Amino acid sequence: MTPPLRPRRFLIETWGCQMNELDSQRLAGQLMRQGLLPTRDAGEADLLLLNSCSVREKAEHKVYSRLGEYRLLKRERPGMRIGLCGCVAQQEGERALARVPELDFVLGPARVGELAALLPRLAVGERVVAVGFPDQRHYDIDAVGRLDAYKGMVTVIEGCDKRCTFCIVPSTRGAERCRPLADVVAEVEHLLAYGFVEIELLGQTVNHWREPGGDADFADLLDAVAPLPGLRRLRFVTSYPRDFTNRMIERLRIHANLSDYLHLPVQSGCDRTLRRMGRGYTVAEYRDLVARIRAARPSAALSTDFIVGFPGETEAEFDETLALIEAVRFSAVYAFCFSPRPGTAAGRLADQVPARLAQQRLQRLMDLQNRIQGEINASLVGTETEVLVTGPGKEPGQVVGRTSCHRIVHFPAPGSAEVPAPALGSLVRVRVTRALPHSLLGEPAAAAPVGLDRRGDSRQPRLPVVA
Repeated sequence: MTPPLRPRRFLIETWGCQMNELDSQRLAGQLMRQGLLPTRDAGEADLLLLNSCSVREKAEHKVYSRLGEYRLLKRERPGMRIGLCGCVAQQEGERALARVPELDFVLGPARVGELAALLPRLAVGERVVAVGFPDQRHYDIDAVGRLDAYKGMVTVIEGCDKRCTFCIVPSTRGAERCRPLADVVAEVEHLLAYGFVEIELLGQTVNHWREPGGDADFADLLDAVAPLPGLRRLRFVTSYPRDFTNRMIERLRIHANLSDYLHLPVQSGCDRTLRRMGRGYTVAEYRDLVARIRAARPSAALSTDFIVGFPGETEAEFDETLALIEAVRFSAVYAFCFSPRPGTAAGRLADQVPARLAQQRLQRLMDLQNRIQGEINASLVGTETEVLVTGPGKEPGQVVGRTSCHRIVHFPAPGSAEVPAPALGSLVRVRVTRALPHSLLGEPAAAAPVGLDRRGDSRQPRLPVVA
């Protein structure tokens, strides 16, 4: 008797930001539509995709190192196909095919929607490079493998025109390109119809969205999306400080379902460094923006990015960064030592800071932030907050979720006929009982409800769902 054919399988390894995560979901959705099934075991995958990020140090080296591991797998299974996607794919292009003979194709971020069309070419042994930024791009909202049961990510603006001296994104993701408001609203309505309760609007400079050929700005987009039935939480990342207008800030006051969490990269607390970075604002302007945001939404929790050891940064200028952290009291900080990226102006600046000194400064910065973060978390003990359940906790009988301000909360899950355990996507009222350095512990403040979608039906979506 002939054994049944094994279904073809794929694995996507994703590095980088939320934009890369959504690109991977788009890749997965196309593959599932072609009959391929996801796997977590690279050894059984018929198609291996590395969706890469080029923002951090030695990105190319790390990508080629990983592809070297993929090559060994392909030698054991010659029928396997390997693809390099994402920002390093755009950056390397034909060079990647020349350097890695076992690599079958290279797919840039602007060409993600073309994966399904490439598969027949791969099947006949063609090696393909699809990079660049075509005017017409295929974006099928029905072909996205949504891997969350509760949150849907929606791109509203691609690329970036800012040209910060340290950043490679304009080269790897291209010029700014906004999606029409009607398309964004249609995709959000599509996700809400599936039962998603949280929507995250994405863009390298998300608050610089403008209606193509029209007058609407990001404030108008929020006005169009926030009132949609069934939308419990609306988040957006990443905001550019210079692009925040008073109209946008006022939406934080108007729309209650806008998340309390805002990611607002500042990069440095020194005006001279900000000028060398090409950021286009001063520390005073940034602090004024923070004050206006907190006046509109007192519960706002701000996170930010810092680059430590930018060329020419003196000890006194670094101290200005520490002073900004003390003054603003961020809820979270993402900080990295400067690393020159290919083709950027900052790599050619004089007075490069020694790596060891930059690492010492980074440690001092994170020590300060950990203290502040601990103090903020401790101030929340005894308060009640609404937590969106995102999965099981580390301990048996626990679940984990996030507050509106994006803090992680672990709490025991009730489990009885009278009070069922909360489903993914449920919103549960939780009392904070203990503060940890990077998360909170709590207990249900009342009976934990099963999450309801906009039709009022109990929901427990299966994973993954193509939506």
